[in-house]
Amino acid sequence: MERADAARNRARILDAAADLFAAKGAPNVTMDDIAKAAGVGRGTLYRRYPDRASIAVALLDEHERVLQEKLLRGEPPLGPGAAPAERLAAFYAAMVDLLEAHAHLVLGAETGRSRFETGAYGFWRAHVRSLLVAASVPAPDALVDVLLAPLAPEVYSYQRTGKGLSSAGITAALRRLAEGVLG
Repeated sequence: MERADAARNRARILDAAADLFAAKGAPNVTMDDIAKAAGVGRGTLYRRYPDRASIAVALLDEHERVLQEKLLRGEPPLGPGAAPAERLAAFYAAMVDLLEAHAHLVLGAETGRSRFETGAYGFWRAHVRSLLVAASVPAPDALVDVLLAPLAPEVYSYQRTGKGLSSAGITAALRRLAEGVLG
């Protein structure tokens, strides 16, 4: 059981980090910035969160859990009961929504190689692999990460800000990808 003061500190740290990440972008926020904004000492911050990415992961966790629940038990096409191509397209659309709302967090938590080490990525990977298997696509292990690559936060951010693509346009392109591979 978490002590009351520890719970208050955790909430202050997460609230401060969420505000800073939204205002400045996670890569531009230091651990010192978070400690100062939360009104906690560096030791308190580092005991719970060893780095900025671990804070971003904690902030993302709830949003990702909600999506995971919809994939497991939600209504089709996101949940069970739809064809694999439809489910993958629905997953892509839901991930675009998540990236659109929380790209500043995802960029702090899941960039580069660290993306592959998060629990959420493992879940997304298992989900997409199961869709490939259900569609009888040969060599699913070779394709699963390729199909997840467009959802890398730096790719999404580049498409949105660097290329000026709309989230709807990205979603439509991902739907075509899903239908082309699984359809």
